[in-house]
Amino acid sequence: MGGRGRIKSPAVAENYFGNAVQVGIVRMKVKELLGGGLGKGALEMNKIVGLHTEEKMKSYYKGWAENPRFLTMRGLEGNNAVVTSSSPRFDVYGNDFGWGKPVAVRSGAVNKSHGKITVYAGAEDGVDIEVCLSYEILEAMGNDPGFMDAVSCSAT
Repeated sequence: MGGRGRIKSPAVAENYFGNAVQVGIVRMKVKELLGGGLGKGALEMNKIVGLHTEEKMKSYYKGWAENPRFLTMRGLEGNNAVVTSSSPRFDVYGNDFGWGKPVAVRSGAVNKSHGKITVYAGAEDGVDIEVCLSYEILEAMGNDPGFMDAVSCSAT
């Protein structure tokens, strides 16, 4: 969760270049997720985000300053984990390094792991979603009519 909008006093400076984030974890049984659908998963994620108050964020950063440690993905590997990330602060389609504006944006190789989902503000007010899954899982999803109905747009 982003700390910039949550920490008001003292506020995180707009020109602060580093990350001001904290990780939140939602744990659900497969039957819970399947029984409640994606909405249930989203609701549980929303609850975790809502719990990250200014006080909790400050406490986390104070603890980190006293005992710094690097966040790793170890412990999630081999599990049926889904990791989501992004930041609305980075106008990924607004960058132009002299080659013209991007037509697509993807995360770098270091940010690729099975179950990783990255969401970007898309071009033209859209949303770009990058999903990293094994070929077998992608193929199974593509062959699941219920899933394809849920994620496909019908032309009207």
